[in-house]
Amino acid sequence: MGSTQHNADTIIDALYRISSLVAKTEDPHQALQAILGEIVNVLQPTSASICLINPDTKRLEVEVSFGLPADAAEFDLPMGRGITGWVALHGKPMLVPDVRREPRYVSVNATIRSEMAVPMEERGGIIGVVNVDSDQSDAFSGKDLKLLTLLTNEATKVVSRLWLIGQLRAKASQLEALVNMGQRIVSKETDREVLVSITEEAKNLTAAHICALLLLNSDRRSLRLHTVSGPLGLIPYDEDLPLEDSSVGAAILRQKQVEVHDLPFTEEHHFTRLTRKEGLVSMLSSPIVFDGEAIGVLNAYTAVPHRFNNDEKKVFATLASLGAVAIQNARLYQRLFTSEETLRRNEKLTTLGLLAAEIAHEIRNPLTVIKLLFESLELRFDSTDERSKDVEIISEKLDQLEDIVGRVLDFGKSNQGLHARFELNGLVEETIQLVRLKLKQQQISIEIKRSISELMVDVNKGQIQQVLLNLILNATQAMPEGGTIRMETGQTAADQYGHVFAFCQISDSGQGMPVEVQSSIFESFLSHRPGGTGLGLSISKRILKSHRGDIELVRSDDGGSVFQFQLPLAVSRI
Repeated sequence: MGSTQHNADTIIDALYRISSLVAKTEDPHQALQAILGEIVNVLQPTSASICLINPDTKRLEVEVSFGLPADAAEFDLPMGRGITGWVALHGKPMLVPDVRREPRYVSVNATIRSEMAVPMEERGGIIGVVNVDSDQSDAFSGKDLKLLTLLTNEATKVVSRLWLIGQLRAKASQLEALVNMGQRIVSKETDREVLVSITEEAKNLTAAHICALLLLNSDRRSLRLHTVSGPLGLIPYDEDLPLEDSSVGAAILRQKQVEVHDLPFTEEHHFTRLTRKEGLVSMLSSPIVFDGEAIGVLNAYTAVPHRFNNDEKKVFATLASLGAVAIQNARLYQRLFTSEETLRRNEKLTTLGLLAAEIAHEIRNPLTVIKLLFESLELRFDSTDERSKDVEIISEKLDQLEDIVGRVLDFGKSNQGLHARFELNGLVEETIQLVRLKLKQQQISIEIKRSISELMVDVNKGQIQQVLLNLILNATQAMPEGGTIRMETGQTAADQYGHVFAFCQISDSGQGMPVEVQSSIFESFLSHRPGGTGLGLSISKRILKSHRGDIELVRSDDGGSVFQFQLPLAVSRI
């Protein structure tokens, strides 16, 4: 069969329609489909296809086709194999009058008898091949080959322009992502917000299937996964990764980007569940470095085999660098915020100190009058009368109040002279005596488990009773509907220095404290109760520290709160 006669106007119209595709579509695949339609219209082949070279696999893959079997889209060829592979490898067009006499021919359709193939050449490189086939021998001539070459060259220009437009759009998107990241640097976002932003911008920037951010733990021997961003948003995933267990660790240790082309067949020990679930194939890991020190890694994962080009690597590295600055900025801002809060608290303490001194000065005179009037009453009760003990306690508390006023006014002076030796069980019992009526009114019972042995401590009696009162009153406030307070005294085993401590444990049957405040309950002005000052536990801790003791929250949950304080056990005097 001879070659098809072509009308000049038909050819010119086809070339025009191909060249005008740049203005009609931004989708290269859609343009290729239209181009193949024009080629088929001019040359009238039995089948035709446009194959492109996959930059990752370096194999020819069918991008669009006409008249080929349905499974042809899955057909690919290595460079040099078949007529198409030979044309791609050598960059020369080829006309085969009878494929049965061509040893290089690889059959896709058994009815094909003749074929033409022309390379798509861009800037000296081959990007693909255009094929036309016929079910008749000698279906195409040399003139047909020149016509296909003309159409292919115009088609290549169109596809190249569309790819360039796509690259420019991608660059614009990348620039926008980098600008967004730059804005994050000067923002006041939290650590968490910055980490999420970096990960999501990385995914948008690289068109990766999944991006993840891991930060170096304080031991600098392992990484902690913080954020994973997938196609539908953040993915809940938890992982700690030792540096020596993965190429991700190599990115940290070498402070260089690491690329893995085939995750399923690489000895990777991270993201194993996610790799299988999402079908992750390739990975690019960029170290996040600040001031010459690696603080984490930013990873991009693809769901298809992919070799990251130099542009992608540079942009990803830039994003990681900007991310490092943003992370450090967020951390510095958090420290500044914490420091500011500390300064405010110190200002409050200073103001409170001045106010306390003024109040103490105003209290001293009426307190002296009350004490003199009480002593002038000369109240006497029988020793069996409970009021006798009340009179004794009132007199002692007036002395204690006078002592407190004096200490506030003499703030900063040593109070070592106020210490004396007391038995801790006795201090506990006296303190309970002070609040017995309040406990009875609130329907709160008290259970005491006393130490069998004496617990002698060198303390300021009033201050230690103030600690006990704070803890007991806190317990009553935790049980507004009544309940039980349990108190236990004892002594600890000797520590590594041979020191032994007396302890007192106080527990209630209330609802416990919110988890978020438990780590800060000994800070000044922190209170989760309406009307609370937030000073009771803070003052108690300072008192015990001044006695070389301490206090801790043992636990606080739905079953109630348990506090324990301890004081050095007094050394026996000879």
